[in-house]
Amino acid sequence: MKIGAAMFFTDYSMSPAELALALEERGFDSLWAPEHSHIPLVRRVSHPSGGELPKQYYDVMDPFVTLTAAAMASRTLLIGTGICLVVQRDPIQTAKSVASLDQISGGRFLFGVGNGWNQEEIEDHGTVFATRHKLARERIEAMQAIWTKSKPEYHGEFVDFPPMMTWPKPVQKPHPPIIVGGAFPWGAKRAVRYGNGWMPHRVRKHYADVAALVPRSRAMLAEAGRREEDVPITIWGVKEDRDALLADRDLGVQRVVLSLEAAKRDVILPELDRWAKLIEAVR
Repeated sequence: MKIGAAMFFTDYSMSPAELALALEERGFDSLWAPEHSHIPLVRRVSHPSGGELPKQYYDVMDPFVTLTAAAMASRTLLIGTGICLVVQRDPIQTAKSVASLDQISGGRFLFGVGNGWNQEEIEDHGTVFATRHKLARERIEAMQAIWTKSKPEYHGEFVDFPPMMTWPKPVQKPHPPIIVGGAFPWGAKRAVRYGNGWMPHRVRKHYADVAALVPRSRAMLAEAGRREEDVPITIWGVKEDRDALLADRDLGVQRVVLSLEAAKRDVILPELDRWAKLIEAVR
């Protein structure tokens, strides 16, 4: 089992290049950067984990910029969006950003995607909150066409464009893995339909531990005629718990991701040193 780490990169955190190097040196497999374009001051929907929204949500940098810096500082570390809010992004331009980052990283990009919870943020981009899931699917399908065809076109309810030419194409074929974020069951269902991986959080309000639901997600795959190895599971929100990590490994989870504080190296490096020992234990 692999272990990755995520950070909200801000002007008061470790830099992406600095963290990428530290992770690679300690045996982590991946670095993940989240996305929020902005946080509206009036919100009707609470954060999924409850409580006050942390300051880093307001301050986070663009993930494609930070991950580019991380890619340039590392050699083997995978870099991923965790997650990219595709419902807030133009699919043609986003497809180019993904392919460009996959090119300059030498095929190390993981395209983590999600449909978002912050209704006001989403609506500020002109997206109707109630239909965002279908919009996300169409935008992802449109990007898949752009990455894999020399003269792509797409015709859907929300996304519609005639034949075009756009480069670069990704290094990874047919394209970087699309790892779908979201809770069980709906996130898992979307992953089964159009993803190359499912990326839930460890705990959500309506379930105590997503590991207990992994067999049901695999049953969905079997029913759809897809193989487990084609849609592996990455679990976010893990803790420094050796027994829990070993249980995830034995369950066949591909990767777990710990969330780091948006802090400087004096706070982060000791935590990474502790995790380096756990990485050796779960391999």
